[in-house]
Amino acid sequence: MTPFKGLGTALLTPFKGEEVDYEAFAATVDWQVTTGVDFLVPLGTTGETPTLTESEKLQVLEVTLQHAAGKPVMAGVGTNSLTGTLANMRLLQDANAYLIVAPFYNKPPQRGLYAYFKALAERTDKPIVLYNVPGRTGCNIEAETTLALARDIPNIVGVKEASGNIGQIEAILKGRPEGFSVLSGNDDQTLELMKMGADGVVSVASNVFPSAMVDFVHALQAGKLEEAEKMDARLSPLFKALFVEPNPIPAKAAMAQLGLMENSLRLPLVPATAATEELLKQTLKDLF
Repeated sequence: MTPFKGLGTALLTPFKGEEVDYEAFAATVDWQVTTGVDFLVPLGTTGETPTLTESEKLQVLEVTLQHAAGKPVMAGVGTNSLTGTLANMRLLQDANAYLIVAPFYNKPPQRGLYAYFKALAERTDKPIVLYNVPGRTGCNIEAETTLALARDIPNIVGVKEASGNIGQIEAILKGRPEGFSVLSGNDDQTLELMKMGADGVVSVASNVFPSAMVDFVHALQAGKLEEAEKMDARLSPLFKALFVEPNPIPAKAAMAQLGLMENSLRLPLVPATAATEELLKQTLKDLF
């Protein structure tokens, strides 16, 4: 059975000028753990991972593990080549599990996706969670492919589904083998998907407001739907505000407004516009 259920935070990577701010990163991991998130996801999309060097990736993982207090850590290792992803898997071998995004830019057919993930799974004993985010990759892992991988390969234990395609995710939920975890990759679809049977979410919003996200997701797990619907309505403006520009631009701005890290990103990402800053300021004021 996969331990990846409930609330996982897609961790931001703080920068201080040009350098990774490991002190701020450690503090954010401590905050996540203290507020009760269920697992941690460093080195994903939200962590600006394509801009990190190998040594930075390794140190980000090491800090996460040092401060995780026993929480499971799922590290993003995906690239758009088998050799590149295998190299990341070797580099980040201390992670508890790997989150592997669909190869971007290449636009493989479904049989190519199946062969790629199968080849990766055969080279590790660690759990693998697929990451489907067509808006980033230009490539959709169709439900039939996800289900074939889930049925055929024991250490492919889940999927982070950020396609936004409710019908596709519903098909995965209906056809999945026992123990295969389905996680929402979009904060604003968490309520709908968990009501359908999804196991949790890998969240951007929980960087900014982890305690509220913990309460929200745990209410859904407990079947407290009326309570969860009220929480979703309260959090909805935050979910929207964090995606008015490409993630993690608004999230970095929000964390800077909270005094938790600098509003520094690496090119080609740039800081939020003044309009986004104002929207976030008002959204945070209303929430806190």
